[in-house]
Amino acid sequence: MPSKQALVKTLDFQLEIQSGNENLLYGACIESRRVYNETIRLAKNGVDWDMIPDRVAADVDLVKNTTQRVVAKALGAMENYYEYDNFDQPSHTKDGIYPLRANYEEGYNLFLTDDGDVAFRISAKPYQHVEGLLKGSDAHLDILKVGLESDEWEIGTAEVLFHNDSPELHVNVTNTDQTVRDKQDSQTVVGVDVNEDNVALTAFSEDGIKDTIVIEFPEIKFERHRYFTIRKRVQNAGKRSVHDTLEDQEERFVRDRLHKVSRHIVKWSRQFEDPCIVFEDLKEIRDSLDYGTRMNRRLHHLPFRALQHYTSYKAGFEGIPTAWINPEYTSQECPMCGHTERTNRNKKRFKCRDCGHQDHADRGASVNIAAKGIKNHQEWTVPALNSLPTVRTVRRQASGAVDAPTVTHDTVRGYQTDGITGVSD
Repeated sequence: MPSKQALVKTLDFQLEIQSGNENLLYGACIESRRVYNETIRLAKNGVDWDMIPDRVAADVDLVKNTTQRVVAKALGAMENYYEYDNFDQPSHTKDGIYPLRANYEEGYNLFLTDDGDVAFRISAKPYQHVEGLLKGSDAHLDILKVGLESDEWEIGTAEVLFHNDSPELHVNVTNTDQTVRDKQDSQTVVGVDVNEDNVALTAFSEDGIKDTIVIEFPEIKFERHRYFTIRKRVQNAGKRSVHDTLEDQEERFVRDRLHKVSRHIVKWSRQFEDPCIVFEDLKEIRDSLDYGTRMNRRLHHLPFRALQHYTSYKAGFEGIPTAWINPEYTSQECPMCGHTERTNRNKKRFKCRDCGHQDHADRGASVNIAAKGIKNHQEWTVPALNSLPTVRTVRRQASGAVDAPTVTHDTVRGYQTDGITGVSD
């Protein structure tokens, strides 16, 4: 029988505080940061990790459960560090405020009101509580209400944090009935190549390539550059408050577009039998980028991981697993003969110097990603390729009442673009 894993989702809400003690919650987050940094300091100084929780708790103005959660988070960061300071010890201390972590029914509680709203009660400090109502999307509120009224969703830990000086509550919920199929039990592997202005998808099964598509979203690149230019001008004029507002507007715009693109990726993948979506593991990509100041700025701001994250959790909500592969040579290897050469690629055009195969460069990369996903995560082998389907290139249209991919012209000379039915959000 195929193995399954429970579906976990994070629901985010804004806090409408009714008790008039907003400063109490902010102060608790500052205290949470102090606990986190003190834990890191003690660990760096060689204190036994089993002794740290008691050492920290002796002088903390937080409830015991919350202190334990923050300490556990800090020690977990110590185990998974990537950066080092001058003493070869992980440097993970935090600036600003730090999220307040709490267990359900210990550090915080949720209730349904007579009006159908969801009320909260957060133990900010010992014997001091913050109360009010949760505000957020109808979809997230509906899930939370089901969890409060039945056993379908199990409410777990939550974090209180501040976004643009506004308090939020992020709640983890688990649905043990709705499961995600194990990636080894998939019948189709969808390779996803995320780029600066498009995402290329290729679906592979034991019978060969089922379909392939390139979805363009040039507006993200354009808007990022436009906001960067405006921010530089207002920064030179000394208008810092306007600069921060522009950053927030840019973030909302990019996040909105990425959510819509990720929904299209999941919907396209869902048409195939038992799909598994495969991404390149790009955690370390910024460390290897050095193409000059202007190009580095563009590449360092690319939302690679954000789009992968949005797609991954939306796929999980559909029961579709995701997997990750090493990105090495995926954009330089010929999907037909396997020849690898850096000069094979010229912008969006790929031409193999060994076998002469020509292709849309990003589509070819998605084929290689899917093939690697099969090798790494499936028991069946990668089928031999004699030819590839015609490249279909679509562009997201996000103006007016229309919000779906529409047919555009292929950008690679010599390849014909055929029609596609747009998918909606």
